Amino acid sequence: QNPKTSAVVKQLVAEGNAGELQKYFGSRMEFGTAGLRAAMGAGISHMNDLTIIQTTQGFCRYLEKNFSDLKKRGVVIGFDARAHHSSGGSSKRFARLAANTFISQGVPVYLFSDITPTPFVPYTVTHLKLCAGIMVTASHNPKQDNGYKVYWENGAQIISPHDKGISQAIEENQEPWPQAWDDKLIDSSLLLHDPYATVNKEYFKDIQKQCFHRNINKETNLKFVHTSVHGVGHKFVQLAFKAFDLSPPFAVPEQKDPDPEFPTVKYPNPEEGKGVLTLSFALAEKDGAKIILANDPDADRLAVAEKQESGEWKVFSGNELGALLGWWIFTCWKNNNRDSCAIKDVYMLSSTVSSKILRAIALKEGFHFEETLTGFKWMGNRAKQLMDQGKAVLFAFEEAIGYMCCPAVLDKDGVSAAVITAEMASFLAARNLSLSQQLKAVYDEYGFHITKASYFICHDPKVIQQLFDNLRNFDGKNTYPKSCGRFKVSGIRDLTTGYDSSQPDQKAILPTSKSSQMITFTFANGGVATMRTSGTEPKIKYYSELCAPPGNSDVEQLKKELDELVNALEKHFFQPEKNNLQRKTE
Repeated sequence: QNPKTSAVVKQLVAEGNAGELQKYFGSRMEFGTAGLRAAMGAGISHMNDLTIIQTTQGFCRYLEKNFSDLKKRGVVIGFDARAHHSSGGSSKRFARLAANTFISQGVPVYLFSDITPTPFVPYTVTHLKLCAGIMVTASHNPKQDNGYKVYWENGAQIISPHDKGISQAIEENQEPWPQAWDDKLIDSSLLLHDPYATVNKEYFKDIQKQCFHRNINKETNLKFVHTSVHGVGHKFVQLAFKAFDLSPPFAVPEQKDPDPEFPTVKYPNPEEGKGVLTLSFALAEKDGAKIILANDPDADRLAVAEKQESGEWKVFSGNELGALLGWWIFTCWKNNNRDSCAIKDVYMLSSTVSSKILRAIALKEGFHFEETLTGFKWMGNRAKQLMDQGKAVLFAFEEAIGYMCCPAVLDKDGVSAAVITAEMASFLAARNLSLSQQLKAVYDEYGFHITKASYFICHDPKVIQQLFDNLRNFDGKNTYPKSCGRFKVSGIRDLTTGYDSSQPDQKAILPTSKSSQMITFTFANGGVATMRTSGTEPKIKYYSELCAPPGNSDVEQLKKELDELVNALEKHFFQPEKNNLQRKTE
């Protein structure tokens, strides 16, 4: 019943444009563990009023089946600032339609009255003990996209088999229920609650448990620039600084207000390198700020840059910031926990494609480190399991600039990560140290971990399948490569098939998934490289790392060795020319 998408479809029918109609109606968006992510527009392959209603009807029925007290506890729904003029879709409209669906079935809905960062949704699920949470966002995707992200009652993103159960329930509930389109009905409902004020108060109170140096924060001369890249982060990072008694960061004026057009950047993704930070660099130079903090548009990720003595700006990789935050959070914990027995219950987590620096710190300091599959859904769920066993999960991170620094949110959180980074930088500045100098000190103490990651774009699923099939049948059927150029392969783990050459029974310990591609190669020189497909973008990604024991300080030699390994990986395993792959461009 949306006049805009309806008109698009009628026009295509009138023109007899079967090709475009096939694109819109050929296949339904797939509901996976990341929920939905697609462009806004007409048809069942896009995010629009109808597909949001259908998805929420399925989700509602699935929750009714799983929770006898759903009508007592309810769900939370949040949204970012995305909007798509030509199809009339927006995150706020989708959130209201979803709320209407639940309320029509007698389920209480805690619908935020205004935009919020993604981490506020899992926080609210836990804080108000709700059955589930929905966040309408496409994070840092291009402006035409939107998404529907789902959290379970434990405050973590859903994992299997919930995705399959929800997907099946969507299939069974496609006919919109009576009044499904009339979202105005919710405004007079007693089942509608607005958690905005409460959550804003409680969240900023909770993150203060990670504030350890209030006196330094009050007095520091260090200046920060913050950009929310046209997303939701501005107001919340300002409030976080206030909660930690830090002077507010300078906000990039052209990017601080939400704008669904993202007019100043090609991609609203701080992971894409210096291009996204151009305006931040200019403001920092003008105001004499040394450190830049950049959130992605839904404020669950954080990029950090620091001005070096040379006048150059260094943008830290996700792995480098993970090393710094891991060191910092453990140091703060150690200074506040004198009981040496307590360390046996301390854990840190990272995903299997992230740097193993936390493992090195854990080995030396005596706490536990665990790796999980890629994505915060795995780290959030594992952290909750450990916390339920009375363990302290201090920190979790992934190289895609995602950090969980505060146990109140079981997902990546760019707001708490920004302010904790600011406190760490202020503490170091009081000792005349920069973040870069401290990073070197961490590597000196625990061993250098040099990483390099990138991706190729490929829009043809057949080519991707063929590329990975070739790796599994490299020298004849069911044989993996024994070398990559001059680098000898010493181990292989394939989490698509479940094979792991290093295990006695050759079976991988981490869960396997046939629906996504992921192979990790270990090399005789101590290098590790993982190739995997992305769940949300048409990319084949790779991650590589060389770990040296403490004391091996020839960094340039390590970097050269890793560069050569990556070149060999691209040439022999990706074969970009043969497979017509498009390289990542700055």
